[in-house]
Amino acid sequence: MLVLFETPAGYALFKVKNDKALADADELQKSFGSPDGAAKVIKLQAFAKFADTVEAVSAASAMVESKLGKSLKKFLTKQIVKKELDEKLIVNDKMLGGEIKDKLSIKCVNDTSTNELYRCIRAQLAPLLGGGVTDGDMTAMRLGLSHSLSRYKLKFSPDKVDTMIVQAIGLLDELDKEINTYAMRVKEWYGWHFPEMQKIVNEPIDYSRVVLKCGFRTGLRGCDLSSILEDEAQVQHLKETAEVSMGTELTDLDLANITSLATEVVSMSEYRSQLFEYLKNRMQAIAPNLTVMVGELVGARLIAHAGSLMNLAKHPASTVQILGAEKALFRALKTKHDTPKYGLIYHASLIGQTAPKHKGKISRVLAAKCALSIRVDALGESSEATIGVESRTAVEMRIRQLEGGGSGGPTSAVMAGGQAKKYDAGAAKAASAPAYSAASDAIPAGSAEEKAAKKAKKREREEEAAAGGVGSGEAKKAKKEKKEKKEKKSKD
Repeated sequence: MLVLFETPAGYALFKVKNDKALADADELQKSFGSPDGAAKVIKLQAFAKFADTVEAVSAASAMVESKLGKSLKKFLTKQIVKKELDEKLIVNDKMLGGEIKDKLSIKCVNDTSTNELYRCIRAQLAPLLGGGVTDGDMTAMRLGLSHSLSRYKLKFSPDKVDTMIVQAIGLLDELDKEINTYAMRVKEWYGWHFPEMQKIVNEPIDYSRVVLKCGFRTGLRGCDLSSILEDEAQVQHLKETAEVSMGTELTDLDLANITSLATEVVSMSEYRSQLFEYLKNRMQAIAPNLTVMVGELVGARLIAHAGSLMNLAKHPASTVQILGAEKALFRALKTKHDTPKYGLIYHASLIGQTAPKHKGKISRVLAAKCALSIRVDALGESSEATIGVESRTAVEMRIRQLEGGGSGGPTSAVMAGGQAKKYDAGAAKAASAPAYSAASDAIPAGSAEEKAAKKAKKREREEEAAAGGVGSGEAKKAKKEKKEKKEKKSKD
């Protein structure tokens, strides 16, 4: 029997000298208690060393996924298939053994006794390999391979900067929530002292800056707020209201805590602006075409939702369209209702400027163009927006076409396929004429005329049935022949 053993240095193929030793686990452990005892049970038949760390990582990842890699297939073909050895091969993975049997027609064995054999080989690996490989060398190789394999599994790469986009958009959303929470707390806290200020200063950041600038409401009288509020009428109204405010008084300790919280709000808002600029620059560098189509924030959220730009590029346009609305999609499929028309892409400016009745169509068009732009960004070499500008122009033209064609009134020109079709005077006159209303010609339900018409039709049907006329007989005969032909056709 042969044993396939993968080491950090390469593939090893051992020959089992005594097959009976594998039956008893206790005896096997005693035999492998020393290098000499291990050499009496198995010996090294062939060893294929990895050329570099890349090949070692590729082989290790294939073994982890229970797949037959190229290097392993080449090694087994050379050592077993070409030599026409008719011995069983002991493998550590049952699924890998099945794949080796299917592709190379080598009989593979995997059971509890083979697992014990692998543990014993691992304990005496360096002496069995020979060739000056010490335990220290094997430990260093094992450590280097484990680090490389971990990086491969985590998909870590210094050039993979779309990870920075994922982290930045996540932090940006969290900052928005924190800023809103803290700003609301500042308004509620300072509102006990100056409640009228909430209606005058609506922006939470400006509110916090005014609190930091003036402190007590009495300080608004001689405070210059031109750097915070641009509207002079608003500033004057604020100062006049402070004179007659009905708020309670604050102590210095209360104001100190309020100003400390307001400082946090202002500092967080400034950091949020810096983070947005960083995200904007990253998106322009990594996904310029997608940025042109949907903007920095929506594009970053799409990348973050997919996990990476490459994962997003693998999605079809239909998935890009409803990305972010998975919960609504599966709920609609389960209840057999209408599926959602858009997900994260709904917040794009192109869909926002579209009429509500056309949002579904435009989201489908935009998702198709976005899918192309994403693939160019992920797989292309250009760092400029090439296809994105053309795609955005096409979507804008489609929006104008829907708005022009759906208005219902006469227009001088309608854009369709880039060509203007002019209406003549007769078409314009016909379009301006009153539209036909089917409701005006219909007989009102429940009226006397409707009842009389129903009675007349009923009377005619009764007379035909009683008379058994020629017309009714021919109709019945034709109906019967038609039914017989249909049954005959179905039998054939």
